[in-house]
Amino acid sequence: MRLLKHNSAGQLSLTDDLVGDNIPQYAILSHTWGADAQEVTFEDLKNGTGERKPGYRKIRFCGEQAIRDGLQYFWVDTCCIDKRNNTELVEAINSMFRWYRNATKCYVYLLDISTSDPDLAGLSLQSWHLAFRESRWFTRGWTLQELIAPQSVEFFCSNGYRLGDEKSLERQLHDITGIAVPALRGKSLSAFSVKDRMSWTENRETKCEEDRAYSLLGIFDISMSPIYGEGAERAFERLKDELFKRSRKHQLDELSPVSHTFNSAKRLKTLRSQSSSLLSGGNPNILDPRPLIFSRDGVYSGKSQPADL
Repeated sequence: MRLLKHNSAGQLSLTDDLVGDNIPQYAILSHTWGADAQEVTFEDLKNGTGERKPGYRKIRFCGEQAIRDGLQYFWVDTCCIDKRNNTELVEAINSMFRWYRNATKCYVYLLDISTSDPDLAGLSLQSWHLAFRESRWFTRGWTLQELIAPQSVEFFCSNGYRLGDEKSLERQLHDITGIAVPALRGKSLSAFSVKDRMSWTENRETKCEEDRAYSLLGIFDISMSPIYGEGAERAFERLKDELFKRSRKHQLDELSPVSHTFNSAKRLKTLRSQSSSLLSGGNPNILDPRPLIFSRDGVYSGKSQPADL
């Protein structure tokens, strides 16, 4: 994991790779991506060309807010990952949930909301809540884990005005996303069924179709190598296989003390039945997650969506 910090000259610089106890406290940014050409990349930072891009504004915001919160280091996905390095990209995708969970602060930067203090601007509370509800941030696939994983989530409009946090906006967040309040409060995701967790992904989109599956790895505590180009259907098949393996292992662990009393073939049939029931919440169709996620009307169109990672 690389982190950003300001050097003695006030310029942004990247740390070397950090692991384990060597990782200091840090803030992390959650945002929606613009066009690729607008975002600041790892190469841009290395070459000193990042400040010319529109995406630099949110990086600067994150660094300044981190300093205000007493944090020297911060992380932004656009420029802290060298996406030309496939090994590094695979590691990052499988570590993303943990990185957000371990962050001291998570700042949600809402590019499509711009206002000063609502009282000073004359903006009614009702209008402010409507703008918040309609933010594009709530429609993106990757932002699901970025809302659930962190210990502390704070929401900011594009000019840096703080809108609230996961506690003060809890009711709105639940109403907008459908995520159970206990999950928003940090309850272990293992306490929620696969069906429940899949329902939280409805109407969310990703730029790459495979990311519809890859963005769920942390939600289900699964590690899986991304293969861009395999297509969404194949990506979900692999995700489903990993879910079944996890479920079956859970059942085997529970039944191991008495497993010797069962015929092998009969036990395997029972385990498969129990695994399907556990995964589906009683509905075997939930094993095919595509109708739940692929589009707003429940049918995957096969068209890639514009926007973020």
